[in-house]
Amino acid sequence: MSATDIRPEVPPSGTGCVECDAMGSWWFHLRRCATCGHIGCCDSSLNRHATAHARATGHDVIQSFEPGEDWFYSYRDDEMLAGPELAPPRSHPADQPVPGPAGRVPADWERELERAADAG
Repeated sequence: MSATDIRPEVPPSGTGCVECDAMGSWWFHLRRCATCGHIGCCDSSLNRHATAHARATGHDVIQSFEPGEDWFYSYRDDEMLAGPELAPPRSHPADQPVPGPAGRVPADWERELERAADAG
């Protein structure tokens, strides 16, 4: 990991997955790019936008964007990391449901995630 991989001063791009919001989709958990602040959905989500962002940009360090979680992960090194406190907010709003966002999550969301995992 280089000094430019984590930029603590950069705020998150929003409170939900940028791409899922744009397409009207939903997510399971959220991840924050530690370089540019992009919020994407995790690999357990249908669309796996956090990993897609890392591959497209080379920004390989993420932090959980879930309340109460502060872990970092490096895609390049495939390992958990320690890191600095990032600019607030450090998670999505505590009242945002998981999965989320409210109003977009189908009743059979668990089945959809299972199908996506089997296909992926």
